[in-house]
Amino acid sequence: MTSRDRVLTALQHREPDRVPWDYWAGSELTERLCRELGCADSEALRRELGVDLRYVPGPSYVGQSLRTFEDGTIEDLWGVRRRVVEVQRDAQTWRYKHTALSPLAQAEAVADIEAYDHWPSPDWWDYSSVQADCEQHAGYAVVNAGDRLDRTAQLKPMMYLRGMEQTYVDLVENPALVEAIVDHIREYFLAYNRRVFAAARGKIDIFMMGDDFGTQQGPMMDLRTWRRFFRDGFRAYIELAHEFGLKVMHHTCGSVVELIPDFIECGLDVLQSLQPHAAGMDLAKLKREYGRDLCFHGSIDIQETLPRGTPAQVREMVQEQMAAGKPGGGFIISTAHNIPPETPTENVIALYEAYRELAPY
Repeated sequence: MTSRDRVLTALQHREPDRVPWDYWAGSELTERLCRELGCADSEALRRELGVDLRYVPGPSYVGQSLRTFEDGTIEDLWGVRRRVVEVQRDAQTWRYKHTALSPLAQAEAVADIEAYDHWPSPDWWDYSSVQADCEQHAGYAVVNAGDRLDRTAQLKPMMYLRGMEQTYVDLVENPALVEAIVDHIREYFLAYNRRVFAAARGKIDIFMMGDDFGTQQGPMMDLRTWRRFFRDGFRAYIELAHEFGLKVMHHTCGSVVELIPDFIECGLDVLQSLQPHAAGMDLAKLKREYGRDLCFHGSIDIQETLPRGTPAQVREMVQEQMAAGKPGGGFIISTAHNIPPETPTENVIALYEAYRELAPY
């Protein structure tokens, strides 16, 4: 059974030859593992680890130049400015892009939103290489996920444009302004994704959205608010992908158990990436209650066990999650997000050795 066959069988709620598994990590850890395991590049590493999914970047950006300012901040295609920040922990160093300026933070009315001159356009992308990029991964399940510039979402782009605190104020006090911003975001992603899916000519297997709706203890907003502002767009994104025959996977961190019935009602195929220590996100319970309608991706803890546990504890964790997720298919095992860069190499090796040992049906 090829990796692609394995993943698609699992997503049909049937048992393949073994549970499919994935690999999520930042560039710093990937580069370290390549050095220590003797792999030439990230693709060689994924092959060494037996990973079943491949993520393609999507079209190439060819739009207006993204400016770099004198203070070192860099503009993205939404007009949001970010600064590269370096973090050091446990003798490991990595970088991320911190939001430095939200261009719509001072907007006061819908007219200010409509007057904004930096709404992105699907014309800013070259789609000609999408099919070929997918075909490079023949035999694997191909996931269209984009990157931080173009990953399909609603809430997250609004937070970048407006600022997180102001976004929460708006959800209560400025509903018309929220609707105006979200309408622009939704319109852009629907047009953009339609072009991506058409350009792929059937070579994409899974479309992945990414919008964090959960905290460690519960949803980031009450259910009524989510339904008012984000459910229609969530459904529209899924329906577009289904129109092209794609399975849809939604990434969200945190506790979103209260939203799962709505996710299912909107047609979601896969919830990713299950965070086991978030409230209510126990895989066994979720599988019992929702496993007939929804597949699950993730469940391996990156908050404590993987970065700070022993190889034996890593194996025990995999054994528990396999027991919960394996029966009946509908499960892709993976870490709950990127493997932290301070994770010992022996724990990563133990993780994939446990996958190999415990995944067969």
